[in-house]
Amino acid sequence: MRALVAVLAAAAAFASAGASAPRVPPFRHVVVIVFENKEQQSVVGSPDGPTFTALARRYAQLTQYYGVTHPSLPNYLALVSGSTQGITDDCTDCVVSARNLGDTLDAAGKTWKLYAEGLPRRGFTGGSAGRYAKKHAPFLYFRDVVAAPARLNRVVPLPELRTDLRAGALPNFALVVPDLCHSMHDCSVATGDAWLKATVPPLLRLPKTVVFVVFDEGTSNTRGGGHVPALALGTAVRAHSRFSAVTSHYGLLRTIEDAWGLPRLGRSATAGPIVGIWR
Repeated sequence: MRALVAVLAAAAAFASAGASAPRVPPFRHVVVIVFENKEQQSVVGSPDGPTFTALARRYAQLTQYYGVTHPSLPNYLALVSGSTQGITDDCTDCVVSARNLGDTLDAAGKTWKLYAEGLPRRGFTGGSAGRYAKKHAPFLYFRDVVAAPARLNRVVPLPELRTDLRAGALPNFALVVPDLCHSMHDCSVATGDAWLKATVPPLLRLPKTVVFVVFDEGTSNTRGGGHVPALALGTAVRAHSRFSAVTSHYGLLRTIEDAWGLPRLGRSATAGPIVGIWR
């Protein structure tokens, strides 16, 4: 009898713990803005990063966020597919056949776009143009995106972000990539900070929306790709909160997947979601 009571008590405790486990809410929109090549301490709290610092204090900071490797491209691929896909450089003519976030979003009836600053036009698949770099536009590396005109047309120049916001037509998932200067790849922290200040305010007013601001990689090899700045902003985020567990692009992908019940891609399956900061 005592054994039965103990088993029932353990089962009840397990059920209670499961019921109260933190979860990811079903966002209306997820926006991910990716900057370049900075360690956390060089941006958040820096005199050159007042916008980053103010937003980190107002919303949520992900204090233990890491890039997964070097250089840029494998990190972007990890973010949208759960894998670096065996790519170890910033190739511009390589093609990947793996399943990606665009595929799982489409299958779930969710909309998506990639807004790339400096992209000359929809359908452009060249390696560079002015301050635009293909290596920061990961969907252009997937065969099933570039081979389908309707999907390729979801990779658009950045000005379309403002157009879509004005029309109330922002997709469920938006990946936003600044150009080589505004991303801090070639220019200063202060330059990127000013770009964020000018770009992010309309996104912060959207209901049931989270805006993740992350960096692809840092300048160190800590945990593979460096300890990078990462923020979660917007109406879906609890004010003055913090997520302090170790996470990465895989954890961010897992969070998006959990929000919308999407299949888990690659290493997102073993990454924990970002929780405890949601309203």
